[in-house]
Amino acid sequence: MTVTQETTTQKTTKLSIPHTHAQGCAIAGILEQVAPEQPTQGRRIALILHGAMGQVIKHKDYLFQKRLAVKLPLDSFRFDFRGNHETPGTWHFGRFQDDVLDLEVVIDYLTKEYGYVIDMLVGHSRGSVVAVLWMCKHRDGLAKNVRRYVNVAGRYRMEKVYDDLEQNQMQLKSQGYVLRKAVVARKPFETKIYREDYDQFASVDTSIVWDQFPAHIDVLTLHGLKDAVVPPYDAFIYARIYGARSPGTHTLRYVEEADHNFTGMPEEVVEPILEWLSQQERGELKTGVWHTGVKDIYRGTKAQGRGQTSML
Repeated sequence: MTVTQETTTQKTTKLSIPHTHAQGCAIAGILEQVAPEQPTQGRRIALILHGAMGQVIKHKDYLFQKRLAVKLPLDSFRFDFRGNHETPGTWHFGRFQDDVLDLEVVIDYLTKEYGYVIDMLVGHSRGSVVAVLWMCKHRDGLAKNVRRYVNVAGRYRMEKVYDDLEQNQMQLKSQGYVLRKAVVARKPFETKIYREDYDQFASVDTSIVWDQFPAHIDVLTLHGLKDAVVPPYDAFIYARIYGARSPGTHTLRYVEEADHNFTGMPEEVVEPILEWLSQQERGELKTGVWHTGVKDIYRGTKAQGRGQTSML
């Protein structure tokens, strides 16, 4: 099923992509086209991946995703992973391989049906880890065409999920699982997380990025210093990893007042990404901390607003 909405400059199309590995599971997503009158064969596209690291499911529009999609200077596609919002199926806390497979299905569809070239991946939290796993897995294939990757609050130390388990030991011992309740897209959601789910989560091997992440991809890492879900130190670890590559660059940006979801400050995700893209197009990217060497641009919260960048 395809539902299309057009404006004078942009076209928004809701797609339902048949899942080739999960019967009855069509992946729901939104295709944004900046030049709908032009053919899509050979055009570059950005993929925007939502997260779920706050221990509950999310969806394709729950934070900055839609705002970013309509402002990007290239086509984009954002979608719900299986068991999230409009995509049917069962959501699993620890089975990252399901999300990677969903991403593969989406990419296969966009490249074959539309002729798109995957240019950029933007991942938040769990979505960042999924993006990394896909790029490492396909480094000699479709990931060769990827030029840029944005890591928003991505976790490196997967074993830190056991901190959450420790906080819920009483519940786990008394009933055998941790019960999670949330409201997702105004709908109540409830799931049970078992010990084996934590073990699956912790077993995801992000260390592969040291040797398998494509060396040519420019990376922007955004992380809030008030992130209580994924420690800000994980962004520093990624900076060490990605900063050692060549010719790809890595830019690290901490936001002083931001939490894991950049609550109330989506512009602190969207605007830096747009500026970073412009810097890349001009060939100005260098590995380091955001705005290294730029003087007197941060003068405190009263002058600059809530989202302040911490210069390390």
